[in-house]
Amino acid sequence: MKLVFASNNKNKIAEIKQMLPAEIELFSLQDIGCTEDIPETADTIEGNAILKANYVTEKYGYNCFADDTGLEVEALNGAPGVYSARYAGEQKSDKDNIQKLLNELSQSTNRNAQFKTVIALNLNGEQHLFPGIAKGSIIFEEQGEKGFGYDPVFQPEGLNVTFAQLSMEEKAKLSHRGIATRKLITFLKNITL
Repeated sequence: MKLVFASNNKNKIAEIKQMLPAEIELFSLQDIGCTEDIPETADTIEGNAILKANYVTEKYGYNCFADDTGLEVEALNGAPGVYSARYAGEQKSDKDNIQKLLNELSQSTNRNAQFKTVIALNLNGEQHLFPGIAKGSIIFEEQGEKGFGYDPVFQPEGLNVTFAQLSMEEKAKLSHRGIATRKLITFLKNITL
């Protein structure tokens, strides 16, 4: 089965590719010649995932899935949420986003947060959504060199390390994207068997 993952984020593609069963051939946007920036104009994480999946299916005709992810911080009323990638501006800098987040939380004792991913799958004319949530907290300074985005300041529940201190395999077992991807894979396996 050929599937397009509507992303050019090499980190996300690598994370998902290593989880997919061998019978699923994964293509990135680059692989199908999609070089334009797909608009992410929805005001929800689900909405952006759907927009991206629909864009590829409608313009390129492929079965496709897309994800959108946001960090939702309790003390910030769910911010940065859908704006997580551009929290500190359109330059989409991980370092700037983390710095802004830590500044916003500098006076807060409530550090509760969760990562939320939604995968939208367009397959054979039907759409399916697969959510994943990882609960945790925001620590006070960056720790770890792995991962991307807010991983260096996000400590998942039950661990005393950040996502950025885990290997890709360890992170995939408990991350929001890992949870959503396993739901997607279970669904795909059931229809390809």
